[in-house]
Amino acid sequence: MKKRIVTFGEIMLRLKAPGHERLFQSPALEATFGGAESNVAVSLAQFGHDAAFVTVLPGNLLGDAALGELRRFNVDTSLVTRGGDRLGTYYLEAGANQRPSKVVYDRAGSSIANVKPGDIDWDAAFAGADWFHISGVTPAISASAAEVSVEAVKAARAKGITVSCDYNYRANLWKYGRKAPEVMREIVQHVQVGIANEEDCQKSLGIHVDVTVHEGILEADKYRTLAARVLDAFPNLEKQVITLRESRSADRNGWSACLYDGRAFYKSHPYEIDDIVDRVGAGDAFAAGLIHGLLAYNGNARALEFAAAAGCLKHSIPGDFNRVNVAEVELLLNGDGSGRVQR
Repeated sequence: MKKRIVTFGEIMLRLKAPGHERLFQSPALEATFGGAESNVAVSLAQFGHDAAFVTVLPGNLLGDAALGELRRFNVDTSLVTRGGDRLGTYYLEAGANQRPSKVVYDRAGSSIANVKPGDIDWDAAFAGADWFHISGVTPAISASAAEVSVEAVKAARAKGITVSCDYNYRANLWKYGRKAPEVMREIVQHVQVGIANEEDCQKSLGIHVDVTVHEGILEADKYRTLAARVLDAFPNLEKQVITLRESRSADRNGWSACLYDGRAFYKSHPYEIDDIVDRVGAGDAFAAGLIHGLLAYNGNARALEFAAAAGCLKHSIPGDFNRVNVAEVELLLNGDGSGRVQR
């Protein structure tokens, strides 16, 4: 069931220290690309959908390379605007054992940070679209990017397009004078499917429930209360989905998710993920899996299981992008997680 899905955000140059080295431990960095909504678009294209990415990229070699990478994964880049002077960058140091991973952003003044209301033709962008996805990263980039994010969700809803939002709280980005709940609550008023972890709900929306993770263990029974409070605060929301990550160390996490639609509460199969290769982008892989699941399957339970399995598999793949197809995700959600060689 191929659908037209549009995402809006920033794609960045990702510079990562090799393996588990500290940044600049050796004079080498691995250069790839990534960013929340671009990651979602890539996953959805891998799942067979007509996925389009809206952004602003500089008209230079870096912008060209980012476009080329998206096109390599069959993402529609016809809606990308060229302008501005720079591509945002982030530096990644992968953690190990008890040492956490670290991210350093260098994206101030990027092309997308300077986007302004009216710069993007949303009528053209949403022509034939079935779904629109955005995350809390984009409105955190700059005041004008926040204005355009609000403009986008309003335009999508005016056309009857389903809107999903991953609340994605990034403390290091909210620097331009407005607090996350001021902006995110306005955006979520136009959203039907909300995606988050417990921190996102509390810090992006200002909705609090005592669901603190203690020694890597989640009190899953409290997540229904948290989801219910979000739905109560935003009657337009049809579903609130929460990822549940139990961080035992940088290499070993428990992974599952839950969904509440105001009537029934669903919890996915829990995965124990050992020897994590790269957890960056797992939430985006989950979001893409959820969108695909809700479009392709009959019922919330199957959609949630597909999303959880997609997010689980991302932990095994280097880079921001989740390079898996539907058959590979379904193999895991149907119970085959052995990792045996397939011949």
